[in-house]
Amino acid sequence: MLIQDYLDICDPVLTFDRFMGEIELEKYLKNIPQHYTGRLRYDPVSMLKTVLFGFMANGYISLRELEDQCKVNLRFMYLMDHQAPSYRTFGYFINEVLADSIEEIFQDINKKIFETEHVDLQHLYIDGSKFEANANKYSWVWKKATEKSRYRLFGKITTLFEEINEELSCTGMKLCINSEYAPEYLKEAAEQYAEVWQINETMFVYGRGHRKTTQQRHYEELREYATKLEEYVEKIKICGEERNSYSKTDHDATFMRVKKDYMGNDQLLPAYNVQMGICDGYIAVYGVYQYASDSDCFQPLIEEFKRRYNKYPKYPVADAGYGNLNNYLYCQEHGMEKYMKFPMYEKETKDKKYRDDPYRAVNFRVNEAGRLVCPNGKEFLFLRTEPVKGNQYGRTVELHQCEDCSGCPHRSKCHKSRFDRIIRLNYELTSFHKEVLDNLNSIHGALLRMNRSIQSEGTYGEIKANRGYERFRRRGINKAILEIALISCGFNLHKYHLSRLAKAKTTKAAG
Repeated sequence: MLIQDYLDICDPVLTFDRFMGEIELEKYLKNIPQHYTGRLRYDPVSMLKTVLFGFMANGYISLRELEDQCKVNLRFMYLMDHQAPSYRTFGYFINEVLADSIEEIFQDINKKIFETEHVDLQHLYIDGSKFEANANKYSWVWKKATEKSRYRLFGKITTLFEEINEELSCTGMKLCINSEYAPEYLKEAAEQYAEVWQINETMFVYGRGHRKTTQQRHYEELREYATKLEEYVEKIKICGEERNSYSKTDHDATFMRVKKDYMGNDQLLPAYNVQMGICDGYIAVYGVYQYASDSDCFQPLIEEFKRRYNKYPKYPVADAGYGNLNNYLYCQEHGMEKYMKFPMYEKETKDKKYRDDPYRAVNFRVNEAGRLVCPNGKEFLFLRTEPVKGNQYGRTVELHQCEDCSGCPHRSKCHKSRFDRIIRLNYELTSFHKEVLDNLNSIHGALLRMNRSIQSEGTYGEIKANRGYERFRRRGINKAILEIALISCGFNLHKYHLSRLAKAKTTKAAG
């Protein structure tokens, strides 16, 4: 039976098969181990097509669903030539064969689509969404809480060392007392203590009716504290310098606020921050990050775009979560226009009372001496400079203090401090805000803002709402990247198929 005879000429599987036939798929499958005994291997090219088509048709498809579709669905039977691999076979193929080449597959699929559809890579619409990780909800480990517990343990160790030193005063041995301790030092101290008292662990007593000796109690506490300290060190190491939490069941997941709140109490859930850059409706670049803030993901995503396409986008468009001094300086450094909103953009553009407020520092007039003057006519004197928190470019902010706020009739409207008002000014950031306002309020900017809401928000709406993918199925950031790569490939292939159908209908209607 020829299955293609039962398929419509515009069926998505035929569009997919023709498209994939123009890409050399064998080059991604060279690392498959050879089996010289047992049953014959399934055709890896057919399996690759089946997996990609599953993600194209369903958005996300599980391993068991892949197995079932190959038994009952004509489209999957056509791709697999009537064969039905088990879900274990598909799992091995995805995790062991596709994992190393999925980035290259995504790149080549995009290259072919972008050439055919003439996709504009100058305009990149960026947005992010937090997807819940495949981890237990109440498995959190907090870095700050761990550090507090570790310092409390240091105090207990110091107390124990003082007791041991008093006990060993007649032997000449003395343990060094410090403010902090390493697990290795505690283990070494336990060995030395056991050697001095000739401790034999087989002679230890436990349970009701037995009384531990001082030597047994001190030795057990040394071993217990060393083990606990190792645990704290390991937890802090897993968190690293840039994270403040992780999940016990998925060490790569960070606890973040996600939109889907099970308890309704704004609790944190283990999640990954998925960022996508959209060009003409297609996913041009994606990234899976452990940062809760979108602004921290902007630069890594743009660098990933540069790695893939050997250039920076001319117009990166993003919402207010990405507009900060670091990202504006980064755009200026690499020749990109600034079309990312800043946090107070909506208030600046829609709230005339806020924008024209005479008590805002940016609205103060400057006198002949170059000093700011408040509505009461008082000058602001330069106080000092401070580094901008988290700034990667060494920028500073200026602090100015009013010469005298006593008896000011505007004090209740100007500020609530009982001291003279201090304002913080960053002239560079203020000029960036003005530039962004001019860019976004222009006709071109209005079109870009509208397109961003359609394309980037629409992409996440399609993936999460229409296709039902809201939670990772695999654990670990590498497996999470694999899932997002497969979903992105399927999304772009589905978008390409719809585009071909629309063009065919237009051509037919014109004819």
